[in-house]
Amino acid sequence: MEQYFSATQRMEQEVMFPSLLRGVFPQQQQQQQQQQHGAAAEADGHADLYERYQQLKAIKPMVEKSLASVNDQNCSSSDADASWAEAGSEDARLEQRLCHHLAGLQQVLSHLTRDTNALTRRYSQILEQISPSEGQPSW
Repeated sequence: MEQYFSATQRMEQEVMFPSLLRGVFPQQQQQQQQQQHGAAAEADGHADLYERYQQLKAIKPMVEKSLASVNDQNCSSSDADASWAEAGSEDARLEQRLCHHLAGLQQVLSHLTRDTNALTRRYSQILEQISPSEGQPSW
């Protein structure tokens, strides 16, 4: 989760002009996703990097808010720990469900982190292409 937050923070710091991402499509990523996920990736592949940037920025506050609400629930449920100790089999089922959901969350966050890092790298490449090289005069 920490990797996701650091990746999104880095993206927000580096992408100063998101409009440069308009009309830029992640060609290599799209091809890899189509090989891995088939037709599901084709529907998502039509978004340019600007749209993905907007989506990634919109997702971050939702993840932070959800994480805060989970932390609040964990703090308020500490009083109920004594009653949960009595229900041993229920605890095992709950722990199994929690592990399942955490694994899913980890997978989603890994995917978002990968997309965020790829978008940031592509933005850096775009900036390198449009900025004059340091060794040559710009006249």
